[in-house]
Amino acid sequence: MTARILIIEDEALVAMELRFVLEDLGYDVVATVADARSAREVVRETEIDLALVDIHLSDGPTGVALGRELGQDLGVSVLFMTANPGMVREGVAGTIGVLSKPTDERAVQKSVDYALRRRQGQPVLYAPPELQLFG
Repeated sequence: MTARILIIEDEALVAMELRFVLEDLGYDVVATVADARSAREVVRETEIDLALVDIHLSDGPTGVALGRELGQDLGVSVLFMTANPGMVREGVAGTIGVLSKPTDERAVQKSVDYALRRRQGQPVLYAPPELQLFG
């Protein structure tokens, strides 16, 4: 069964490109949303394995709190993707880490694979160098 991924990104072109990359890799992109409210609705209606979360969304800098909620309360694996990785330098409880934007397809592929393997309890020897892990 393929992983179900939610993209939470308010920049339409970035979200669209990320969706294309993930779908080309064989993942099921359940939805792309631009704000925290929409993300919560999708997670309530659909089982999500991994959420790729930007920090600054269309409703403000709500991504950090949303990522914490998804990871801690709702059991979704969370990777932040942001141009402002310093905003989560100390880590966010319940989340895996942060991938700095801009990034390339290879970094996305390796980071998503790493996160999903961790979720499934599979052994992972190391994280991709582009992915800054939390605690």
